[in-house]
This record gives sequence, C-alpha cells and structure tokens, in this order.
Amino acid sequence: MTRITGKTRILFILGDPVAHIIGSSLLNEHLAERSIDAAVSPLHVAPGDLPRAIDMLRRLHNVAGFGVTIPHKIAVIPLLDSVGERGRQVGAVNFVRRNPDGTLHGDNIDGLGFAGGLVAAGVTIRGARVLQAGAGGAGRAIAFAMAEAGAADLTIANRSPDRARELAEAVSHAYPSCRTRAGNGDPAACDIAINTTSLGMKSGDALPMPTDQLPEGAVAAEVVMTPEVTPFLAAAAARGCRTVGGKAMLLAQLRAASDLVGLA
Repeated sequence: MTRITGKTRILFILGDPVAHIIGSSLLNEHLAERSIDAAVSPLHVAPGDLPRAIDMLRRLHNVAGFGVTIPHKIAVIPLLDSVGERGRQVGAVNFVRRNPDGTLHGDNIDGLGFAGGLVAAGVTIRGARVLQAGAGGAGRAIAFAMAEAGAADLTIANRSPDRARELAEAVSHAYPSCRTRAGNGDPAACDIAINTTSLGMKSGDALPMPTDQLPEGAVAAEVVMTPEVTPFLAAAAARGCRTVGGKAMLLAQLRAASDLVGLA
C-alpha cells in the first residue's frame, strides 16, 4: 500500500458516477511498482460542478494532475490552458497535467491505450473491418486510433447520426486510406466490433449493437471496465467471438498517463 505523506503527489480521476472506476487502483499499483511517490483517487464531480472543481485543482500545489472520464472528457476542454495534438484531433481529453504555476495541459490517450490493449491481446488492426458503437469522447479517440493503426474499413454507429457523420468525416480527412462512414453497419461483415459507449455499466442496459450476427472468430472489444464481462462481451463470446475487456485499454494507458502528468 502507498504510504501517503506531505511529499506525495496526488492525482484524481474526475467522473460522474465513480463507483465503477478501477483505474485508480491500477494506477496506484503502477506507481508503486516504479517507486513513484504518488497516489490516485476517484473524485465524484457532477457536470454542473466541473468548472469549480477544475478551479480548485489549479490551486492545490501537491496535485500532479487528474484523469477525466464520463461525462467530462469534452466539457473539460474549455476549462484548460492548453491541449495536446491528440486531444485537439479528437475533441476530448482524458488526462491533465497541472503545471507548477497552476496552468493545466490536457491530452487524450484513450485511443492510444485502446489500440495498445488490442495489440497486447494479439489482435491485428491493420486491414481489419471495424464496427464501432459510439461517437462520444472515447469513441472519437478510438475511431482516430483505429484508422491510424491501419484499419481498412470503419463504420461508426451512434444515437445521434449527425455526431457519427461528423466524426466519420473528420477521420476520413485525417486518414483517407481508411474507408470511414456513419451508419449501423453490418455486424456479419466486421472483424472487430467495439463498444465505446457507457452501455453495460448499469444493470438492464441495452446492448450497444446487435450481436446475433457477429461472425465466429471476430473480436468484440469494450471500454466499460466494470463489470469486467459486460452483457455485450458475454453475448459476443456466446457467438464464438474473441473478447477484449475494458481493463486492457487501461493497462496500456498507465505508462502514457504517468508520462503525461510528469510522474514517469
């Protein structure tokens, strides 16, 4: 267990809700393994309180930075002083560094972590046909990351078709070699099916996409970390699909997160 003293650097993970968050525990293990004197805790912040919470964090001198999760990844951007290239590209931030002068620099490592988690699980992204549910903060990052990693075809489904179309156009512009479009797509024609939404966190949630036509041997991947096996992953496994849980993304993010906030 981390011994917290007045010299310990503090990080928070801002979200609403936070009961499902396991990233703080994994980050604490990562820091302890590297003998880094820092500690991480979730911080439950309602959307209406986000500006005041960010202002408070600017003023806390032993805060190294903070993670940002649902629903704050997009809303936090105008509250920061600067945003890195990936964060600007996807329009969402998931980690923020607090500089000694109180200024805040954010970036997005969601896509980097998600792609890294797939690769670590033995999944080949290059040349794959990808069907993605969601075009929110994590969805934007993952869509760009799939195209950057060489996916041949990407279909983005979202409750708001306009948001899916806007994201598809942005990805197509940045990575024209990946055929990207908005729509429900054909589960039977995909190699990798990805849930980037929060569906599956709560009991009774609908599935993020139909699973009854996923081909045997396809990969079903998830951003939701709690429960570890979501209804989407369970249904995909019953179809004979390989599954990659949300924890894989987080494990691949740990080093990038500690680098970003200056705790490497």
